[in-house]
Amino acid sequence: QVQLVESGGGLVQAGGSLRLSCAASGSISSINTMSWFRQAPGKQRELVAHIISRASTTYADSVKGRFSISRDNAKNTVYLQMNSLKPEDTAVYYCAADRRGNWFWGQGTQVTVSS
Repeated sequence: QVQLVESGGGLVQAGGSLRLSCAASGSISSINTMSWFRQAPGKQRELVAHIISRASTTYADSVKGRFSISRDNAKNTVYLQMNSLKPEDTAVYYCAADRRGNWFWGQGTQVTVSS
C-alpha cells in the first residue's frame, strides 16, 4: 500500500501564494506519475497538475502560469506551488500517485482563497 499525506493548505487572500506538500510512504517503489487534483463544492474533481519525470509536467489551463508542480524523489514528496491565487481556486486539493497502474489518494487539504 501507498499512503499519501497532504499539508500546506489554508486561508489566503486573492493574489497570495501557498505551497502544498504531499509525502508518500509505504510501498513507494515504482511510483510513476504523481498528481494534484482538486474538488470544489458542487463541482467535479479535476486534474490540476501532474509530473511523470524531471522534464515532463502538465497543468490545467486554469492554473497554467500560476501553479508549479515539482517532485523530490529522495524525500518521496511532491509539491504544488500556487501563486496569484484566485477565489475560484478554492477547493479541497488531493494528492494522487500511480504505482504499477494502481492509483492511491491522499485525504485532501483545504485551500480557501478570499476576495
